[in-house]
Amino acid sequence: MPGAGEVNAVKVGGSRTWVAPARPCSSPAQPRARDLQQTLRLVLATVWLMDAALQLQPYFFTPGTAGFAGMLRASSSGTPAWIAHTITWNASVVGHRAGLANTAFVGVQLAIAFGMAWKRTVRLALALSMAWAVAVWWFAEGLGGVFAGAATPLAGGPGAVLFYALLAVLLWPSEGSNAPFVAARTVGPPVAKAVWAAVWLLLGVLAVVGQGRSPQHLHDVVAGLRGGEPGWLAALDRWTSSVLWHDGGPVAVAFAAFCILVALSVWLDPRLGRVVLAGALVVFAFVWVGVENVGGVLAGRATDPNSGLLVMLFVLAYWPLTAAWDAGSRRATMVLGRGSGRAGED
Repeated sequence: MPGAGEVNAVKVGGSRTWVAPARPCSSPAQPRARDLQQTLRLVLATVWLMDAALQLQPYFFTPGTAGFAGMLRASSSGTPAWIAHTITWNASVVGHRAGLANTAFVGVQLAIAFGMAWKRTVRLALALSMAWAVAVWWFAEGLGGVFAGAATPLAGGPGAVLFYALLAVLLWPSEGSNAPFVAARTVGPPVAKAVWAAVWLLLGVLAVVGQGRSPQHLHDVVAGLRGGEPGWLAALDRWTSSVLWHDGGPVAVAFAAFCILVALSVWLDPRLGRVVLAGALVVFAFVWVGVENVGGVLAGRATDPNSGLLVMLFVLAYWPLTAAWDAGSRRATMVLGRGSGRAGED
């Protein structure tokens, strides 16, 4: 018998026909399954990169109270004296060494952004982002206005940086299933569901306590952001501030009720849960644009895109995934691995 790779001869009638040896069939290349946890981490890293870019604006390098230090001092308004003292101390340091301090801030945010994108440093970058977020929440945001009664989620409360830290925990690199949602992969479904419910119930409470139901406060939140934005956004601001001025109380109560519904959505059937979460994305997309003015990034004095964008990323981390979808994703990865192994052996 001919050996492997030899040419076979087949006798047909009185002559021989030479037939080339059959080549081994290789399985068609299959698409690599996407790591959804890594995808969300890269989105979070992009937001950190945006923060670093915003921090490079000339305003933040301006010394004295006319620059970044003045913004920091304003965040101490209404907070307890012992908290206000730490904020004004930080503002005085920044005011005297604005260039050096702001350069350091930019460096930390760049380190976090690029560290999250590199596999070897992702854990270190996530840990640094947690510590940095807590420090910013305390020394730069006055604890999100919680103690001043001005932490309504419609105005960005209780602080965008808290969602940076929370997402760093939920997206900590880990193996396992993406079902029922990506946020459960690291901490497990029971803990992830408890975190989800706690966050949304807190948002609902903050919407109706303190100044949350005050039409004057909600109107002033939008009116205070005017200046420097495009015309279409200014027109939307005028409409939003008018609605909040006349119906701010009912809007706050309706928003709180909606937050309670969203808090319960993780225990609903996945198909119904997707509907509720899609509604949450739409609501916070409008809040981010129509109330928070995309965080004020178009006006030239924003340090981050505000909480609306981060809440939407938080929602995506909880998007319901079926077990069948997750099993199919893992099978695609296994098939690709076996195909690569056979290709190497050939």
